[in-house]
Amino acid sequence: MRPLLLIDVDGPLNPYAAKPTRRPDGYTTHRLLPATWVEEQRSLLTLLGMPNKRVKPLRVWLNPDHGPALAALPYALVWATTWQYEANEYIGPVLGLPELPVIMWPEPRPEPAGGLCWKTPSIVTWAAGRAFAWIDDDITDADQAWVRTHHDAPALLRRIDPAVGLAAEDFAALAAWVEETD
Repeated sequence: MRPLLLIDVDGPLNPYAAKPTRRPDGYTTHRLLPATWVEEQRSLLTLLGMPNKRVKPLRVWLNPDHGPALAALPYALVWATTWQYEANEYIGPVLGLPELPVIMWPEPRPEPAGGLCWKTPSIVTWAAGRAFAWIDDDITDADQAWVRTHHDAPALLRRIDPAVGLAAEDFAALAAWVEETD
């Protein structure tokens, strides 16, 4: 059974923290209107007293080379993102990825203590003892320690710089980890 590769969108695939006026090399700009984005923006505009103002699309930078590179890795790919099913609708097609399984997050969002990412307990539960690698911009040392304590199978937690996105060294590390765990 191949290990899981749990993929966050914002940070690893969409380097949202890059300079807003300078798209990173290799990325293309996409203006998207996912339903959850529209809902959030509509609520915000209503709170600001502008319920009829047009919702601006969300700017997302994606690198079309990432889809084939992810698909070539010896993993079972899974969305581990707040985009949830919208990742299959808006992100996957741009990258040329098939529909992927999605980790659904609990509502309301948990607020763990000690610097632990709110996703970490759900990820370990979802993995159900299976080996996994997780790419996310919110991973900390606290997450590394928590997974070591609460997950018996091998796990690689790789923090991705949200100003850079996935880079060649990240793909190399993901490939090397699978070889080491075989």
